[in-house]
Amino acid sequence: MSGRQGRLTVLAGPTAVGKGTVAAYVREHHPEIWISVSATTRPPRPGEVDGTHYWFVSDDEFDRMVDDGELLEWAVVHRAARYGTPRRPVEQALADGRPALLEIDLQGARQVRETMPGALFVFLAPPSWDELVRRLVGRGTESQEERDRRLQTARDELAAVTEFDVTVVNTEVHDAAEELVALMVGQ
Repeated sequence: MSGRQGRLTVLAGPTAVGKGTVAAYVREHHPEIWISVSATTRPPRPGEVDGTHYWFVSDDEFDRMVDDGELLEWAVVHRAARYGTPRRPVEQALADGRPALLEIDLQGARQVRETMPGALFVFLAPPSWDELVRRLVGRGTESQEERDRRLQTARDELAAVTEFDVTVVNTEVHDAAEELVALMVGQ
């Protein structure tokens, strides 16, 4: 494409902060940005499409992907499902010179920092703890037990903000997404 290597940006933050919503906005309004689609062993939520939101795979298929080195990073998230980033599409987007975005969890971001330290690491933060809780409860997609587990994980994830290069506060999706894109292409 451009003959120059693209740069990887890693977007992470606590559960329910709106990582997926911000990434969906970027996907819709900024087609020049390549966005990775993660593989997961969790079942789809209402409205999620295989290959668009996630690659929904079985535990056996995920094991095969790990064993064959096909994942750039992977982790067990919220002590439940596994998520991972297929390596080959990321490498291809970067080789094509496209700005590339990974929307992943904290564990995955730490793994990518080890293998791709030149990436830009962006922490998506909620405007407040109360707003984060409101968003998680408002989704209505998790049981009370799952919400409690995710909120405990979120406390740990919020404490990791200093591990990131930049923090973007997600008060309004449009503003957070445009700030993220400016960071990605303004380098």
